[in-house]
Amino acid sequence: MPMTNKEGLLTAEIDMGDIAKARYDLDVVGHYARPDVFTLQVDESEKKSVITK
Repeated sequence: MPMTNKEGLLTAEIDMGDIAKARYDLDVVGHYARPDVFTLQVDESEKKSVITK
């Protein structure tokens, strides 16, 4: 039951194994951080629409 409009103590149980799993989702210093492996290129030039007859 949510605790709203009152003071209280909030406790939670966590699974420490979930921490290791979560690290696989966000790898900021791994292979994605290597500019020689991963690059993002955006082509901002204007494109003509495709016209069909």
